[in-house]
This record gives sequence, structure tokens and C-alpha cells, in this order.
Amino acid sequence: MKKTTKRKSLLLLSAGMFVIATAQVATHYLELTDLAKGSFIGIGIGLLLTALFFGNFKTAQ
Repeated sequence: MKKTTKRKSLLLLSAGMFVIATAQVATHYLELTDLAKGSFIGIGIGLLLTALFFGNFKTAQ
């Protein structure tokens, strides 16, 4: 699979954290089903793992 750039990886990391945080806030104020809460958390974790596995975080040589 093609490596993603550092900028895209950081964007995926921030999007994953935002999805997880939104799910937590929505659960606090709204009545979400277990399926909806699990889906949001799963998508957030998937974004985080995608950014970590396929990201280009190599330091300068």
C-alpha cells in the first residue's frame, strides 16, 4: 500500500480523536444505542490505527 504523507497522517490522527471525542460527548447528552456508540468508537480507532500503520513519521536523516 502506498505510504501517506506526514500531513495526511496527522489529519487522520486528529480526525480519529475528534470522532471518538464526539461520540463521548454525544453519549453524555443524548441517548445513543450501543450500536451507534460502538460504531463511532470503532471508526475513530480505525482512523487512528490507519494513520499509525501507513503514516510516514520517519525523522530527517
